[in-house]
Amino acid sequence: MTLDEKAEKLIRYVGGKENISNMTHCATRLRFNLKDKSIVDTNAVEETEGVISVVEKAGQYQIVMGLNVDKVYASAEKLLSLNKSNLEKHSENKEKTGLISSIFSSISSIFAPLLPALAGSGVLRGLTLLAVQVGILNKGSGTYSILTIASMSVFYFLPVLLAFTAAKKFDVSPYISVLIGAALIHPDLIALMGAEGNGATSTFAGIPVVLMNYSSTVIPIILAIWIYSYLEKFLRKHIIESLQLVFIPLLALIIMVPLTIIAIGPLGVYGGEFIARIINSLIETNGLIAGAVVGGGWSVLVSFGLHWAVNPIMINNISTLGYDYINPLTFACNFAVAGTAIGVFLKTKNKKLKSFALTGAITIGLSGIIEPALYGILVKYKKIFLAQIIGGAIGGAFMGFFKVSSNAFVFGGLTTTPAFVGGHFLWAVIGLAISFIISAILAYVILGEEESK
Repeated sequence: MTLDEKAEKLIRYVGGKENISNMTHCATRLRFNLKDKSIVDTNAVEETEGVISVVEKAGQYQIVMGLNVDKVYASAEKLLSLNKSNLEKHSENKEKTGLISSIFSSISSIFAPLLPALAGSGVLRGLTLLAVQVGILNKGSGTYSILTIASMSVFYFLPVLLAFTAAKKFDVSPYISVLIGAALIHPDLIALMGAEGNGATSTFAGIPVVLMNYSSTVIPIILAIWIYSYLEKFLRKHIIESLQLVFIPLLALIIMVPLTIIAIGPLGVYGGEFIARIINSLIETNGLIAGAVVGGGWSVLVSFGLHWAVNPIMINNISTLGYDYINPLTFACNFAVAGTAIGVFLKTKNKKLKSFALTGAITIGLSGIIEPALYGILVKYKKIFLAQIIGGAIGGAFMGFFKVSSNAFVFGGLTTTPAFVGGHFLWAVIGLAISFIISAILAYVILGEEESK
């Protein structure tokens, strides 16, 4: 079955083109906002080649497809001809989905396109540090500097990248949005702080301004583009079309850049730092309990799509502090899921399940994506879910107790373990082994004879 044929079938099964008001995707899921869910043929969707399962969360009909979801999305996008004229505005769906669901959906849509860049940069950073540790690279060499620039640029220019993806989400000009993000990291703005750094003051039209360094920040630009989305819609409504080309960008920059630097930016920075400080202090105070909760429960958050609320905190920690305690604990969960899949692989006599379990484990090892195994095995076989939770909790508690940290935001797999270099790498490896082995053994024992067939 070709990608176009698969996309065509899925569109037909969810009620056709007329039933789709919006469509997005994340790392593994094709996400539909549907007008009428009662006409959807879920059984047909689940039986479609390449579909792992269906989840209805955050007001969306989500089809879990694995790592080729972006290709299916591209085919579906062509068939649907998604544009402003034939889609309902996203805001019309907010009343149906509720505030919390809308927030999670927005976070997912904003960060999902950047995950490959963040993951690749994180692995490169880890490998660079590993090369220094083993003596292959000299920290003062040009090679080290260039590799560091390559791996850290995604974090430095995060306001610009997030401005672009947020603009796509909030349906405003991505180019004006990028200009707003770029203004926040302009060298002249940073130079205004002088030697004082964050907290230095200046003025704009007589208004006091608290200056901040916005490179690597997350929350300020997202808030800014969200507010800008209302401003742009207002301007398009009240400025005649022949003048919009000049006056919308002009007014957008005159209003949004000062407003962001004066009010939105400091609020976002201090708010984000406050949230991160609370979570980090809890982990530092009692890493054992925090590790057990995150290591065992992260898969539950993923299954409900709630993990998107935590990802920005991890990214903020990496970009501002240079390390993060939460990301390693998600590794414990991922390795526990992989261990569970291997336990099922070794026990089951069903060839299809055996093949799927092995594929799920390999997917986690290579990419850190747990959704295929999560929805294909754990959610379907509830007792197996318990094996993963126990293994992840024990491994997470071990890693939390030893304060394992990561130097990059990455999905937890074998290829991304260099992110632990400099953050108690040995304890990280032992903790992940604990998660994997315990979950594999428990899954093998728990899986009943009838289920194994």
